[in-house]
Amino acid sequence: MKVLVIGGGGREHALVWKLAQSPLVEDLYCAPGNPGMAGEAVCVDIAGDDLPALLAFAKEKAIDLAVVGPELPLTLGLADAFAAEGILVAGPSQSAAQLEGSKAFAKDLMKKYHVPTADYRVFDNPEAAKDYVRRAGRRLVVKADGLCGGKGVLLCAQPAEAEAACVAMMETLEFGSAGCRVVVEEWLEGEEASFMVFSDGQTILPLPTTQDHKAIGEGDTGPNTGGMGAYSPAPVVTPQVAERIMERIIRPVINGLAADGAPYKGVLYAGVMIDKEGNPFVLEFNCRFGDPECQPLMLRLESDLADLLHKLAQGRLGEAVVKWSPRPTVCVVLASGGYPGPFAKGKEIKGLEQACLCRGVVVFHAGTALKNGKLITNGGRVLGVTAIGDDIRDAIERAYEAVDHISWEGMYCRRDIGHRALARLVQEGRRPQVGVVMGSASDWEAMKEAVEVLRVLGVRAEARVLSAHRTPQQALEYAQGAEARGLKVIIAGAGWAAHLAGVMAANTTLPVIGVPMPSSPLQGMDALLSTVQMPAGVPVATVALGAGGARNAGYLAAQMLSLADPALAERLKAERARMTRKVLDADQTLSRRALAGEPFFE
Repeated sequence: MKVLVIGGGGREHALVWKLAQSPLVEDLYCAPGNPGMAGEAVCVDIAGDDLPALLAFAKEKAIDLAVVGPELPLTLGLADAFAAEGILVAGPSQSAAQLEGSKAFAKDLMKKYHVPTADYRVFDNPEAAKDYVRRAGRRLVVKADGLCGGKGVLLCAQPAEAEAACVAMMETLEFGSAGCRVVVEEWLEGEEASFMVFSDGQTILPLPTTQDHKAIGEGDTGPNTGGMGAYSPAPVVTPQVAERIMERIIRPVINGLAADGAPYKGVLYAGVMIDKEGNPFVLEFNCRFGDPECQPLMLRLESDLADLLHKLAQGRLGEAVVKWSPRPTVCVVLASGGYPGPFAKGKEIKGLEQACLCRGVVVFHAGTALKNGKLITNGGRVLGVTAIGDDIRDAIERAYEAVDHISWEGMYCRRDIGHRALARLVQEGRRPQVGVVMGSASDWEAMKEAVEVLRVLGVRAEARVLSAHRTPQQALEYAQGAEARGLKVIIAGAGWAAHLAGVMAANTTLPVIGVPMPSSPLQGMDALLSTVQMPAGVPVATVALGAGGARNAGYLAAQMLSLADPALAERLKAERARMTRKVLDADQTLSRRALAGEPFFE
């Protein structure tokens, strides 16, 4: 299969990276592409909006499938022009692409098909728009009707700000002709998320959820950008919320477009606001993959993207098999200083090679160029450092580890990408599932291994010092109230007579895992025997002595919990895979050093 990707940003690099892995792809081109794609695709010096040149090239090379990254070619009618020549396109028609090309069109369509969105008014006259926002006297959002590269949305907390936004868009034309018409809508409260689906006009396949960071500043402050980072999945989109988005938004819109004679074939992106009750409201539609949301999604995609998009373009999406990794991903955008306002280009980029060596990291090029053999900045958003991890915290840490290798004069990035996901983990972590108890404070050095294992696996745990002999009443009360407090498993570590695990087991029906401590002159053998020898009907699972046993107790507790938690089961599989990779890495290092005559151990 000969594939042409249209575009030259980070999203297109991610698509090229994934398409290049397909055994179906014989020749891969990108127009215009960027330096990061070298070795993966042939970059062709044709602008993404030069439809005649793109069509001529596609015919010359007998392209089997065109994959359109940015919105502009689609709104100009590229899919229609290619279809007229019999060339398959993974992207919607010009009529369907109006969902992104005109916010007024999208709002009117949603109103027609009863899709939840903010109340709105559309204005072509600046005086009428200014009069309306003055009289409204409340917080409003002013949007340019046309394409603005993600920057034509102004959040206005005061009427004066809304009036200034109307002036900037409609009178001084700061966003060009795209702002000649504006949509003024109500300010929605909640948490934003990105919800994308594949559609061939009939079959709809949802993608994993993502969350973008539009604002330039940390804490979601400052003007909007094209996106300063993204992560997947977005915890705010629970399975119930996802089903509401599909039923209330996605299906009505796609069915409505089909009924209006514009069947949607491509990726449909819905930016949604989710309120406190879990109800979704549409903020915007895009007619393509989000950028930077595409980057973390491509790292999670385990299926063949070429096969998937080819079937979509043929109207055979129902035959496609789509598989996603359960491991979360994060993209951190590195931008030029001054973005989204004026910024300098031509700054030399350093440290990229070291960043690309970081485990689980892929660096996608968005605004780069080559000059005299050196990689330089050539855009506002320059690189998308994307990482996959065992959990969201791990993915974030890997991404920023790679970020810290990269530098150029004026480089800027947000340091809080994924903050909402981390905050949600903390919020949900108020009620622990595993109680880790120990007979004395000196046992903590060993027992903290259990807590750390559980933390890595995303399991909430609490730690207590409770002695079966010195504080028997407190130990008894802890065990008897454990289930009511939400605990599912208890891990008990103690030395000498080691009665603590037995006291726990005798006073609760929750599973108890005993960790014998080597704290006596008998080096823990007395504790081991005391923990093992429990009467019938009062079982205690027993692991190895000390820190190693505590570590395994953490894993065993997680395995118990995973029986009712599929997501935890997947994290356990990922943890096993990480252990496997660690051993294989050590094996490769040993082999390499042995061949080089170097000592393995420093």
